[in-house]
Amino acid sequence: MSLAVLKSRALSGMDAPQVTVEVHLANGLPSFTIVGLPETEVKESKDRVRAALQNARFDFPAQRITVNLAPADLPKESGRFDLPIALGILAASGQIPGETLDQYEFAGELSLSGELRPIRGALAMTFAICKSALGGASPRAFILPSANADEAALASEAIIFPADSLLQVCAHFAGVDAGARLRQHLVHAVPVARTYPDFSEVKGQLQAKRALEVAAAGGHSVLMVGPPGTGKSMLAVRFPGILPTMTDQEALESAAVQSLTSGFSVDKWKLRPFRSPHHTASGVALVGGGGTPRPGEISLAHRGVLFLDELPEFDRKVLEVLREPLESGHITISRAARQADFPARFQLIAAMNPCPCGYYGHSNGKCRCTPDMVLRYQNRISGPFLDRIDMQIQVGELPHADLLKQADGEPSADIQQRVECAYTRQLERQGKANCLLSTLEIEQYCHHDAAAEQLLRAAMSKLNWSARAYHRVLKVARSIADLSGSAAIHPAHIAEAIQYRRALREH
Repeated sequence: MSLAVLKSRALSGMDAPQVTVEVHLANGLPSFTIVGLPETEVKESKDRVRAALQNARFDFPAQRITVNLAPADLPKESGRFDLPIALGILAASGQIPGETLDQYEFAGELSLSGELRPIRGALAMTFAICKSALGGASPRAFILPSANADEAALASEAIIFPADSLLQVCAHFAGVDAGARLRQHLVHAVPVARTYPDFSEVKGQLQAKRALEVAAAGGHSVLMVGPPGTGKSMLAVRFPGILPTMTDQEALESAAVQSLTSGFSVDKWKLRPFRSPHHTASGVALVGGGGTPRPGEISLAHRGVLFLDELPEFDRKVLEVLREPLESGHITISRAARQADFPARFQLIAAMNPCPCGYYGHSNGKCRCTPDMVLRYQNRISGPFLDRIDMQIQVGELPHADLLKQADGEPSADIQQRVECAYTRQLERQGKANCLLSTLEIEQYCHHDAAAEQLLRAAMSKLNWSARAYHRVLKVARSIADLSGSAAIHPAHIAEAIQYRRALREH
């Protein structure tokens, strides 16, 4: 047989469209051509495949070899097509039987010795394989490197056959020895260990801890403003430990995004991602992009926390690109040749100093910043971006008495239990977190009495809130009421929510 046809997968954003790998051998001067819009990594597979076949003691055909990766208009990148190309050459030259190749899909990068190296996007590919099964039929089995087996098997319906080398895959199809056939990778129970730093290590800062508890209960974004050394970063690092437990669907979504970059470690299963990019990060690094669109920090933080420390030090244009994802929960990367969609349902936690020196309003009197310097520093954050942050709180200096005593704060497990109860109430009432309520849903679920309405009107008039700010305060008040177990929003809940909405410009 001079023609072999195999199946593989490409990556296009979060999708993994099927790629048909056609290998044809013809008479003529020896050559090796790959067509079908291959990028540099795929073109270089010619040398990897040739060396891998020769070092595995197979004959490399001295013929005209043409490899077509269909569809031709879909860009192909990375070394994941090495394995199907090598198997196609062996099947087309009759060195392995090709009758059962159609029952499998293949992906794997080959070393020069024929070993299989891990690939990225394994979980996204297994998801696509499972979705492609029609009429209740079983999906094709997936042969891929052993290093990706645990990650790929997180898709429960997938049939995974891991392999360490090209020789193992060839022995599986040769069928000479039943013991040489690849064994299906069995899905084992993934241990879930919440290994976050604990809130009990934080001394004092009761108001900040309470604000973060409210934020965790309703999924609200938070900006912490305070002098250096007051514990803003310490609080942010511990914040994922009080978030509600991830569902299986949320964990799969998060793992699928992370598999598109360097791969997903099963040890992080059901652990909320925590991303903390440096303030020199570019807009593309935050939202994603590139010639072949890759997910950025906001997508890698999907279903987790994005922590932006030293917020005013970020370039203003970089912060502005976060405005749409904060509202929509996804990002669309548009390029001239292609478009890619990535999820970005993250929880923003930001921290900043109140002035350039950091000590504005501090009791030590060190601050020598003029009012104009303070205003310019705070104006690095635009009004529209600040308006999208639900809670803006002050993290004051720590009294010496609190600093010198032993850390005996409330442990994260106790706070997380209250958060879990409040989040469960939200799911039972409206099927989503409070931060996701639309305008009509706010009117339906955020009931408040006349006294609370009067308090809201007074705050709106004094603080000059926008309509967005008004709705966000109501959603925060709804979360406070859920933490207290109240079905209605009372004036005390509104008053606390207003305290979490202090305008930065007033500091």
